[in-house]
Amino acid sequence: MSDKISFRNVSHRFALGDSSFTALDRLSLDVADGEFVTVVGPSGCGKSTAINIAAGLVKPTSGEVLVDGRQVGGPGPERGVIFQQYALFPWLTVRKNVEFGLRLARKSAAERRRTAQHFIDLVGLGEFADALPKVLSGGMKQRCAIARAYAVNPTILLMDEPFGALDALTRVQMQDQVLAAWSRERRTVMFVTHDVDEAVYLAKRVIVMASRPGRLYEIVLVDLPYPRTEAMRLSPEFAEIRKRVWNAVYHQQPASMEAADDEDNRRRSK
Repeated sequence: MSDKISFRNVSHRFALGDSSFTALDRLSLDVADGEFVTVVGPSGCGKSTAINIAAGLVKPTSGEVLVDGRQVGGPGPERGVIFQQYALFPWLTVRKNVEFGLRLARKSAAERRRTAQHFIDLVGLGEFADALPKVLSGGMKQRCAIARAYAVNPTILLMDEPFGALDALTRVQMQDQVLAAWSRERRTVMFVTHDVDEAVYLAKRVIVMASRPGRLYEIVLVDLPYPRTEAMRLSPEFAEIRKRVWNAVYHQQPASMEAADDEDNRRRSK
């Protein structure tokens, strides 16, 4: 299986007043074509920065991200991005929101309607196709955002804590919805979350990031078959993998800001 996304020694620094801090430190990571990976780690470990760089929304300070072997230089239609905020147009119906990207791509009205309906049905919003976002629940709004991302036919979905604002039950339901869509469409998915159970349930591999400066800490293989089920969540095998990921995330020895700055100074002096 070929690599779809490749991070090559990616580092990124943000300005912080008169100084700066390292959000990502030499991240190298490959995501295979059609693979579903989740990314977890302590707060401030660079998870969202990595997603934004892969999306082309942020340019790395050093290193590069490759998609299909080509360097990412900005946003592209092959990469759909879904954030925690729904970002729906409140004056447009579900159908018109899903059609929006297709309209920008100058697809015909018939093709827009056919494609939008397919993905609206895929995420279970067929009965709400003509509803405005204000009448939708949080989970339904996020399903609409997912359908909109799928509709423009990206080969990659980059998802940054998309279920973070949902209640626990809706969140579990959305996990199953995303996996059902992934099973049918087989897009490459890179999914950032702070929820260890969610990370294990969704992914084939869990990417654990280290605390500042953000870097790769461990990759945990989730050796469980698809489709994932409720019974699987309660299995001893799931519990063992969850424990390993939990320990990797929460039992890290955090690097202090001073230690990180000292390390940066040592690198610059070489």
